[in-house]
Formats: sequence, structure tokens, C-alpha cells
Amino acid sequence: MRTFGKWLGRLLLLCLIAIIAFVTFAPAYVEEQRNAVAAHDPYPVTPAAQALHETLIIGDWHADSLLWKRDLLERGSRGQVDIPRLIEGNVAVQVFTAVTKSPAGQNYEHNETDAMDNITLLAVGQLWPMRTWTSLYERALYQAEKLHDFQESSDGKLRIIKSETDLDALLAARAQGKDVVGGILGIEGAHPLEGKFENLQGLQDAGYRLIALQHFFDNAIGGSLHGDGNHGLTEFGRELVQAVVDRGLILDIAHSSPQVAEDVLAMTDIPIVVSHTGIHNNCPVKRNYEDDLMQRIAASGGVIGIGYWADVTCDDSPAGVAKTIKAAIDLVGEDHVSLGSDFDGSVATAFDTSELAALTQALMDIGVSEAQIRKVMGDNMIRVLRARLN
Repeated sequence: MRTFGKWLGRLLLLCLIAIIAFVTFAPAYVEEQRNAVAAHDPYPVTPAAQALHETLIIGDWHADSLLWKRDLLERGSRGQVDIPRLIEGNVAVQVFTAVTKSPAGQNYEHNETDAMDNITLLAVGQLWPMRTWTSLYERALYQAEKLHDFQESSDGKLRIIKSETDLDALLAARAQGKDVVGGILGIEGAHPLEGKFENLQGLQDAGYRLIALQHFFDNAIGGSLHGDGNHGLTEFGRELVQAVVDRGLILDIAHSSPQVAEDVLAMTDIPIVVSHTGIHNNCPVKRNYEDDLMQRIAASGGVIGIGYWADVTCDDSPAGVAKTIKAAIDLVGEDHVSLGSDFDGSVATAFDTSELAALTQALMDIGVSEAQIRKVMGDNMIRVLRARLN
């Protein structure tokens, strides 16, 4: 009996060591694998491109950095976004999106709504509060709390943007030479509502201003681009879309099915955002809407956020992303193209946010004009934010 107790004690100790090792090392390892930046020599940037870059207002519609166990106030050795690197890249406004559920595999072609959820394991492994282990709504609230905590500890370098007044103050501070980044909270898919309309107010109170309808699976709002079929908005989805319109929130249809996009266009008259994507005629994959649908989205006054990863650009180098941006300008017009990196969104990239001057250089290299570069890099985004934020 004493021998059995000794072996049981050793087994429990080994289990404890394994658990400690898992929560200590696994999250960083997973992120290093999921959000890799390709090894590369410094990208050449001419003095002219650097000078232009430093005068730009730059905005990015999509980064999932709040998902990971990383202090965004410190310059990271992994991942693609943090406040120091945003400042180095001269980024004025960054949308931080909360991922609350993601099916194993993240298949672009098809995912079941009830597929195994990656975020549950990540929440447990990163020691998120237990309330987040079983609630998508609580996961969204927790990620908002993280950004607010970063703001409080940032010595003024991060400001959460909730209104047009906040946006004006941020841009004025930057015009005075202050190193400050504006953060906007968004949800990647409206499943954190958990089917309860009142949870929209809770998300607003937490600071969320961008509402994406779907992610990698169909939900109570409607069909996903990667779901069981080309389903449109449900009745609950229509109520949500109308509430987003009425409340001055930003509506994002990245990952929505084409039919959801059609339904949204038919019932709204606001600028619609596709926050992170590519252009089908440049990279013909399912993840990128067909060209005619993109043109009709742009006609809403909205913007198409161009991503930086190979699955949507077919070439993730600065030159490849610039080529995608040029294709977008040619397709929908220079007033309707933005940046939507999908940084820290389980995508590998060829550069991080500190290296955005290389993208400015690549755009200049292919003949995109200075006026067009200013619009794409941020002015178009600022226009939509002013149109939607109260």
C-alpha cells in the first residue's frame, strides 16, 4: 500500500509538472507557429518612400492580437503587432478584433458549426478567467478588458477610440508629434451575442464599435462563407444588422456568405466594410468574394481591407500585397480600398507592422500615386469611421 501511494504521488507530481509546462510554454509555442513572420533581410526603402510614409495616416481594419498571451506594450519577439511596432510602422488606428470561437482546421471551404473549438483550449491553456471557458460573450468581454488594461498602463501611447470625438483627439495628438496609437475594438463574428439581443449593449458598453457578422462557421445571424451553404441572414440577423445601423456601429461582412452580403446590401444604406480579404481576379480563391459583389459593396461607400497573407493575395511579399492593392483600386476605385492585415490571426506573413514602409515603397514601385497611397493607407478608413462613429 505504501508503494502504491509513493507511485501515485509521483504520478500526480508528473501531471502537475506537465500542466505547469503546458501553460508556461505551450501558448508561446503555438503563437510562434501560428503567427510567423518569414525570415528576411531588411526590405529596401528609399528616402523618398520613407519620407512619404512618415506623413501618412495609416489604419488597419483587422488584427487578432488580443487573442494571445502577450503584453502588447512590449516589443514582442513573436507575433506581428504590438504598440511599439505599431508606432515604428507609423500606424495611427488599429482595429483589435476579438476571436471567440474558431473551428479546428479553419477550413476555407467548409466547417461545421459544432466542430471542435480551438479557442476553448487556448482560453484554458492561457489561464483566461474560468468565466471565459464556457461563454463566448465572456471571451469578448475579457479581450476588451485586456485592451483597456493596456491603455491604462501605456503612458498615453494607446487610446481606445469609441467616438468621432476620440478619433479627432487622436489625430490631433499625432499631428502634434505624439507617439500614440488609436485602438478600436471589434468582434470577429457576432456569435458572442449567444443569441441574446441584449448582449449587443453589453459589448457596446465594453467598447466594441465594429461588428462582424460571421467567422468560419454559420451562426445564429446567418451563413458563413465557410459554412454549410450559402445561407442568408436569419430574422435575428436582420434585427442585429438594423441595430448596428441605428446605433452608429461599423458593419463588417468579412467571412459572411455571399447571400448574407447581398441581404446586408439590400437592407442598408451605410458604408459596408470587408475588413480583411483579397481580390478574386488577382487571387481566385473562395476566401475572396467575386468581383461583381466587391464592386457593389464598394458602391455602398464602403471599403475593402486588403490582407497581407498568401491565402488571399497569392503572394505575401510587400510587392505581392501592393499588387493586390493595385488590383483592388482597378476594380472598385481608389476611394474604396483599405488595409486589413489579419495580423496575429493565425496567418504567416512576410513582414510585421513595424515594416509598413516597405509596403509604401512597393506601392510607389508599381506606379500607385501619392494621392492613392494616402487613401489606401488610411484616409479611406478615416472617412468610414467618421461616417459611422457617433
